[in-house]
Amino acid sequence: MIKEWNIDSSWCLFLDRDGVINERIWNGYVLNYEQFVFKANSLKALKFLTHYFSHTIIVTNQQCVSKNLITIKELDEIHDQMLTEITEHGGKINSIFAATEEKGEIPYRRKPNKKMGIEAQNQFPNIDFTKSIMVGDTDSDIEFGKNLGMKTILIKSDEKNTIQADFNISNLIELIDFIN
Repeated sequence: MIKEWNIDSSWCLFLDRDGVINERIWNGYVLNYEQFVFKANSLKALKFLTHYFSHTIIVTNQQCVSKNLITIKELDEIHDQMLTEITEHGGKINSIFAATEEKGEIPYRRKPNKKMGIEAQNQFPNIDFTKSIMVGDTDSDIEFGKNLGMKTILIKSDEKNTIQADFNISNLIELIDFIN
């Protein structure tokens, strides 16, 4: 049970983006903000969760950039608009790390590799991975968290998962009930 983890305000929350914060486009990518649709109750959940943890970090694989479907500037614009909406609803994201290379392409920042987590810890040295939670909807998200020694929570979806998370939930709003 999550309550046994003794979560307090010194803990850090790592979130995947697509499938956790916004609706995932199956077999495609969010290429503009009109396609970015917040998952039901995710803004409400972020309002609470982002103030409960010391830091809330988004770590997202966005190979649509290296596939030339979107530019880094366009990705940043999507993230800026997402952050504005989260802030307007009372939430706070401390930083976003996006791996824009394709699978197998150098510099290997993509989850499940640990690079984006290490970058977050370099930016916020008080992050302790043993007091961090990774919430995602894919094996690469859960493996990323496990590779860094985090607790892991899987948001259940149509994705076939083979890596066991520490805990499974249906959406971010459920996480509030389990840590309160």
